[in-house]
Amino acid sequence: MAPRYRRVAVIGTGPSGLAAVHALSQEKSFDKIRVFERRDRVGGLWHLDPTPDVFPASWRVPRSVTTPSTFPSFNAPAEPDPTARTAIYPGLDSNVGALAMAFTHTPFPEVNSAQSVNRLGPNNPSRPFEVITGWLEDLFAPYLHLTSLSTTVEKVERIGDEWVLTLRKTDLLRRGKPSDYWWQETFDAVVVATGHYNVANIPNIQGIDEAVKAFPDAFEHSKSYRSADKYVGKKVVIVGGNVSASDLISDLHEIVKGPLYLSMRGRNERLDSVYNLPNVKIQAPVKAISPIDGITVTFEDGTSVSGIDHVLFATGFRLNYPFLTPNPVTESNRLSRFYRHILNIDNPSLAVVGQCRAALSFRVYEYQAVAVARFFANHENKPLPSVTEQKEWELKRLEYKGDSDRFHEIAPDFDEYFNWLQEFSGKPAVGTDAYELPRYDPSWETLGLAILGLKAQYFRDLTQRKQEQQLRAKL
Repeated sequence: MAPRYRRVAVIGTGPSGLAAVHALSQEKSFDKIRVFERRDRVGGLWHLDPTPDVFPASWRVPRSVTTPSTFPSFNAPAEPDPTARTAIYPGLDSNVGALAMAFTHTPFPEVNSAQSVNRLGPNNPSRPFEVITGWLEDLFAPYLHLTSLSTTVEKVERIGDEWVLTLRKTDLLRRGKPSDYWWQETFDAVVVATGHYNVANIPNIQGIDEAVKAFPDAFEHSKSYRSADKYVGKKVVIVGGNVSASDLISDLHEIVKGPLYLSMRGRNERLDSVYNLPNVKIQAPVKAISPIDGITVTFEDGTSVSGIDHVLFATGFRLNYPFLTPNPVTESNRLSRFYRHILNIDNPSLAVVGQCRAALSFRVYEYQAVAVARFFANHENKPLPSVTEQKEWELKRLEYKGDSDRFHEIAPDFDEYFNWLQEFSGKPAVGTDAYELPRYDPSWETLGLAILGLKAQYFRDLTQRKQEQQLRAKL
């Protein structure tokens, strides 16, 4: 059977991009597969950038890019993308258990960091980021000949029966001067696999612009965190209450000046052992920030703290697909009109892999990618529901999860989502290298969340030891 689409573009070479090109290649159905990556290496966010994003460059400062009027052509280099740097910092370990995080076809190497062994015990399910980086690079090696690195996709536009990609290659010299090379390529289908950990989400807090202007070095998003060193003996507020905030708390609670202030709007009960660490003071959500008495943070309960040296935002990320025309991201931070988070309802030749949360990544990317690849290849997959049914799914999802990025939250419905992707993908076609996805195994959730349990026990033990030390000191 002929494929639905013969020429396919993949945007991004992180875990979701790797899953996409792997699944597409295995179908042996496409005349052309091209992969585009704005960085000079594959691996997505799993690389360490020693110099992080500059606050607030990835938040409100617009980026200026001049598109040429003709293609192909050379232009002066565009301004660097302020969102391209990663959130990795030295010593970071994965927070999803390795046995459930890896693709079903290739496990991670069994390697632990010294820190994780000290905290979580030997043979624990975490993996150092360097191990994951190497794993991604090794798996991507067979597809490098399909890949154009240092290439930014500036625009994806439907013209007639084709997708036209406007592309910009950086780090080139023309007549001895740095230049960008611009060109266009056409495709029948596009897989967007750029992830959703690029643009820092900063709450719109009263007075924050003035405070940042007065004390630009005092503000940071968790994406830019690299070391605890600069927080030693400083007065610090952390804004946020999920996994990123917990990592910051564990690093900083013993070294800051006075209590470590933690301002939370929502609370992840799995992280209570971190919130309850010694020297952590839980505060109401932030109402205002002002450049008075250093930095003063006022909370919604009317209390305030002055003389703050650093405000650390662990407040998540904004969805960001600026190259898509029209832009599918809503003001409420949701990707709209993508059935089951993968296929565009208006035109299913546009797909997204990796737009989900609380979903046992990277494994869910594998399932999404196989589903997209089988649909594109037109193999014997389960039929796509009607447009009316797809729209009804979106409306029901909005009622269930709300109109925010939580719309893309898979937990607690792992079995329903994984099994739908498995059924939609169907069996591999004869003569391909493809494989049948396994049904969801309930143990995956336990394996995936095991690290949080081990961390909770470590922090409970740490708190108990501190309390016993304080008791002995009083005797």
